Amino acid sequence: MELTWGLLGALICSLVSADNGVSTTTPTITVKQGQPTEFQCDYTANYQSPRVEWKFVNNDQETSIIYYDGELTMSYKDRAEVFPKGLRLKSVTKNDNGVYTCEVTSKDSSGTLLYGQAKTTLTVLVPPSIPVAQVPTSVTNGGVAVLSCIEKDGSPPATFSWFKDKVLLPSNPKDSPTFQNSSYTFNPTTGVLKFEPVTKGDSGEYYCEAKNSEGSQTSGVVRMNAEDVNVGGIVAAVIVSLLILALIAFAVWFAYSRGYCNSK
Repeated sequence: MELTWGLLGALICSLVSADNGVSTTTPTITVKQGQPTEFQCDYTANYQSPRVEWKFVNNDQETSIIYYDGELTMSYKDRAEVFPKGLRLKSVTKNDNGVYTCEVTSKDSSGTLLYGQAKTTLTVLVPPSIPVAQVPTSVTNGGVAVLSCIEKDGSPPATFSWFKDKVLLPSNPKDSPTFQNSSYTFNPTTGVLKFEPVTKGDSGEYYCEAKNSEGSQTSGVVRMNAEDVNVGGIVAAVIVSLLILALIAFAVWFAYSRGYCNSK
């Protein structure tokens, strides 16, 4: 059995020569949104009458066929061109971020099947859009407050900053006399700012900034107020609730005592 598998492997190796003579001069490409770009796919003279295919894998690991059996696929007919040893996109968008693979197959003069591929990673540069600042308008002293800055259009992905009353919040509040009495953590990659615990000094007007190599945008301003727990209000609500329950209980007792609820 082992000999049989060995012979089969040797037969396959004799028929297919993998990754032979296919390369690219553009392993990485960076281009601004809306601009054209070209991918090179070079192969040696051993590839006689080569069959060329182009594939694309986006950043979500979804695969698309661009060029197959001598034709561009439907979604690329109006926005791509194939030329000898290359592929051109006429106008790139953020959705074109990902890896492009040129696959070449052919037979050499001895009849051996040749196969090779070359990959190019494309990064499309897109400035951030206006971020959305999600800020609670009222929080309780001693509690937890989570602020989020959301922006998903920038490429490469934006990094974030937060401002309070027009002053940049440092990564560590203890590094600044202005914020040393605050207790918060901040993730510049996700844009999440978390106060724990909240203090009265954390009240103020907040906005965030999203920034990448292509530009920056700021969100609208949202005011957050840190307030004490309204103990008096809570006590009053409890008393009112108890009075209502007592009134209901009295009404039920009165109805039974007067015979209003007796079955006839």
